Amino acid sequence: MKAFSWTDSPHGAIVADGKRLEAAAYGPPPDEAPTIVLLHEGLGCVALWRDVPEKLAEATGCGVFAYSRAGYGRSDPIPLPRPPDYLVREARDVLPVVLGALGFRRGVLVGHSDGSSIAAIYAGETQDDRVQGLVLLAPHVFAENYGFEGIEEVNRAYESGELKARLAKYHAHVDCAFLGWSGFWSDPGVLGWTIEDFVARWRAPALLIAGRDDHYFTLAQSRAIERIAPTPVESLDLPDCRHAPQFEQPEATLDAIAAFCKKRLGEER
Repeated sequence: MKAFSWTDSPHGAIVADGKRLEAAAYGPPPDEAPTIVLLHEGLGCVALWRDVPEKLAEATGCGVFAYSRAGYGRSDPIPLPRPPDYLVREARDVLPVVLGALGFRRGVLVGHSDGSSIAAIYAGETQDDRVQGLVLLAPHVFAENYGFEGIEEVNRAYESGELKARLAKYHAHVDCAFLGWSGFWSDPGVLGWTIEDFVARWRAPALLIAGRDDHYFTLAQSRAIERIAPTPVESLDLPDCRHAPQFEQPEATLDAIAAFCKKRLGEER
């Protein structure tokens, strides 16, 4: 496993589970400061975090590392359809290798949507004391009927070609990225999906940031996590916000993440 270099360039790559994954890092390396690891949403990638990594590094003094999962961004493609347990596989098989490659010593996992599920699974599956906090943006730990209409709307936009053209600017294998996501979340069989058992085994405190107008998942997700988690959980339910708090309410989201990281990591920095 080749280690990721924080000094040569912000952009680079690592290899995990046999796939080349694009990656980027901002701020100080892990041997100089704690690290925030960003886990993107179901249609995201490194580039689609926009300026969030740089702003987080500046606001917290931490290093910030982002990578595109296989099938996304400029990373290697994957075969479709994705298996039903693909989020669990990402947490068990890929994320540990990523953390090793970046030289992770201590820090916080920040996940958005599917990325929040991967962080939630990892925190319950792996006894990793290096992870001292979780930040889950638009979290989901069980499936809801509520989101099917929103997903169907996105499917229609992709089939019309408009959304596909936009996503192709960011994903080298755009059908792989989109169909891997939509194929899973559009299937009525997904209604049996849950990762609540992982939440019940958390060892780290968490911050949940959700939009009150989220068109995929309701605030029942945050309430379930609050009820199940054995660790302290803080929640921020944002008005005038749908599924991307970091872009729709950027100041409130950044301030909340920075305050949480300071609380969890500040004393030792």
